[in-house]
Amino acid sequence: MNFIASYRKAAGLSQKGLGILCGGWSQSRIGMYELGTRTPDIENCKKIVMALRSAGANCSLDDVFPVDGKAV
Repeated sequence: MNFIASYRKAAGLSQKGLGILCGGWSQSRIGMYELGTRTPDIENCKKIVMALRSAGANCSLDDVFPVDGKAV
């Protein structure tokens, strides 16, 4: 489980907007990550967090991708 959608919405981003900040990813790629149908590797997790932070989200890698699946 991840909290991409929660932090994305808190930053006022659409899936498309987050995808653009991640380097031109598609909206569907972000959607699949949010739903858990696709799992980003560690480098892409870092890109997502950096993009969220650049949009004003106060989050860390552990916040967005918690090991135990629970929000911190």
